[in-house]
Amino acid sequence: MEKLANHALSKTKLKIRMHKKTNPKLAAAIFLVLKNPAWNKYAKLLSQSTRNHSSINLEEIDKQTSLGDTILVPGKVLSLGEITKKIKICSFGISNEALERLKKTRSEWSSIVDEIKKNPKAEGLKIIK
Repeated sequence: MEKLANHALSKTKLKIRMHKKTNPKLAAAIFLVLKNPAWNKYAKLLSQSTRNHSSINLEEIDKQTSLGDTILVPGKVLSLGEITKKIKICSFGISNEALERLKKTRSEWSSIVDEIKKNPKAEGLKIIK
């Protein structure tokens, strides 16, 4: 059963999901995932329904990370809590207050589309849902 849960989606199903998306950021991310085979293991997570996307607070991220991690959040980052380490967060969105708190620790934020372009081999990513 675990093998089925981790099974990557076919390109055809990804294309169908991409055409159903009305958010251009989501559609662009799915399009780039189709082009980069290393990102296929994240394709199902990124192309799922937006209702299933997560909203993660900085407090949760701080508990689950260590210094220098690159975090992938399929959803939005919210501002509750503080970050105590320098990390890089990639998500579909971030609140303004969370972005300010990240700047205090010199942490970085980038959109998932930018991360796919900068890191085509998908190296060093840690998923937090």
